[in-house]
This record gives sequence, C-alpha cells and structure tokens, in this order.
Amino acid sequence: MSIKPYLLSRRAAIASLVTLATSATHAQSARPDALRIGYQKSSTLITVLKSRGTLEQLLGTRGVKVSWHEFSSGLPLLEALNLGNVDFSADVADTVPVFAQAAGANLTYVAQEAPSPSAQAIVVRATSTIRRVADLKGRKIGFSKAAGAHYLLIAALERAGLSFKDIEPAYLSPSDGRAAFETGVIDAWAIWDPFLSAVQKQSAVRVIADGRDIASYQRYYLAATPYAQARPDVLRVIFSELQKVGDWVKQNPKEAATLLGGLWGLDAAIVEQANSHRSYEVRAVVSTTLNEQQRIADTFFAEKLLPKKINAQDVALFKPGA
Repeated sequence: MSIKPYLLSRRAAIASLVTLATSATHAQSARPDALRIGYQKSSTLITVLKSRGTLEQLLGTRGVKVSWHEFSSGLPLLEALNLGNVDFSADVADTVPVFAQAAGANLTYVAQEAPSPSAQAIVVRATSTIRRVADLKGRKIGFSKAAGAHYLLIAALERAGLSFKDIEPAYLSPSDGRAAFETGVIDAWAIWDPFLSAVQKQSAVRVIADGRDIASYQRYYLAATPYAQARPDVLRVIFSELQKVGDWVKQNPKEAATLLGGLWGLDAAIVEQANSHRSYEVRAVVSTTLNEQQRIADTFFAEKLLPKKINAQDVALFKPGA
C-alpha cells in the first residue's frame, strides 16, 4: 500500500466520524433476530469465536442469525456501527471510541480488555544512537495518525520533557512504516502488535519505550445502543464467551498462536509473542476505568485532532450482570 492513499483513507474515516451526528438519522433499525458483527482481521478473540462457530451455535437457539463483516480499521467500523450497518463491534483501540463520542455516535461500551501496555512501543534500529525518548528530539518518527501509537508517542515525549513539535512526524500505515523503518527513512517507529512482535522477531531492533506507566492500551468492544437496549441477552452471551476465549488464549499460548497464525497468515512465533503482550482479560466497563479515555481525548483535542472536548464518562455502559 502506498502512503498517500492510506493517509487519504484515514483522514476520510476521521472526517466521516466527525459528521456521524448529522447522518445518524438515516441509521437502520436494529433487527432483534440478527447479530451483525463487525471485526478487523486482527480481532483476536472474535476471530477464535468465528473460527469455532460458537456464537452461531449458542445464539441459534435464541432465533438469532449471526453474520460477519470485516473492516480495514476501527474508524470505519464504528461509523458502520453508528449508522446501523452492524450491531456489535469487536475490539478497537482505545483512541477510536473517543472520536466516535466526539461525533455524537450513539454507542454503548459492552466490554474492555484490561491494560496491555507492552502491546505497543516505540522502537529504533539496534544500531541507532537513540537510547531514550529524549534522544528523539529533531528526529523523524513514523506512526499511524490518531492511533493508539500516536497517543503513546505524545505521552512519552511529554514525560521526557519534549513536545510533539520537537519531532518530525511521518504518518504511515503499519506496512509503510515497517518499510520506512527498515530502510532508514524514519529514525524511530511507534507501533502496536502484531506488527511490533513481527519487527522484533524479524529485525534487529531496540525498544526505547512501551506503554508501561505511560499508556495502558485498553481495547474496547461496543454495540449500537438500540441493539444493546433490544437484545441485552445476546450481549451477555457474547460477553461470557469473550471471557472464556480470553482465558483459553492465555492458558494455551502455543495452540492459540498456531490457530491464529494459520488464519492470519503469520508465523506462530510472532503471534505467540504478540499474545504474550496482551491481557485478553475481558471485563465490564465501569466509569472509573475511563480515566485514560479522558486523557486521550484531552490530548487529541489539544493537538487539534478531535473537533471538540468530550466527557469520556458521558457514555452508555452495558452491565453484563444485570
């Protein structure tokens, strides 16, 4: 993929989220006899459930037909969710719901994965003279705009006494970022798994910072609010199965890596390392766990990425035990 089309598509996705509030009046109605699941190729736990046919089996007895809809990234996935084109979203990075909320999207937080701070990091080549984040001053750094790695970079720079203006940003897709990193076009790369584990396994690199004590990297599962109100029983089934699969992945790392590696076309060793960075601990979302969402929103608003300030706790939360 070339750089320019990626930037245009991501900008378009962000712009479309910003206009969701006006377009939501055309949203389709939720169908209580269907469950349309939106996911990305890297949606680990949902990928396992899909491969096993678990939800089809469990929800079929309730008269619910399951269908699967793949998206290239989280931004268009949440746009589709708000417009009523899908009912449930597999995990998206913590930055994505912030944009949806700023756009007035009518979404419900169903679950979150507990923090996985080591699942994203800033890396440099092993031969680089860059040893710490402070050494990034004046350097060219690659990352995906508005992604979790973008927030990680800003937060890491701030902790090191630098600002975003102190570096030269290079907005790159993961594939373009890897190429630019390995050819020396960029000096450092802020990236998430499985791309992080892939470059660690296949190239000589050094991590100068990950998310520990900086950006906890929690991933969120969401539903269209009309669907959450119509079929809380379906969401309870999904929640329970996600918890079970999360436990299975952590307790069976090699088997899980072999399964997922085959489905994703990745080496099992890369998948196993990437999975070791993730908690996969699926839990309910409560307001006190949204503090970092507020920090992300405030940071992106200050960088003029978010169109308006938001209150991260002003969202609908699904209660799986209710």
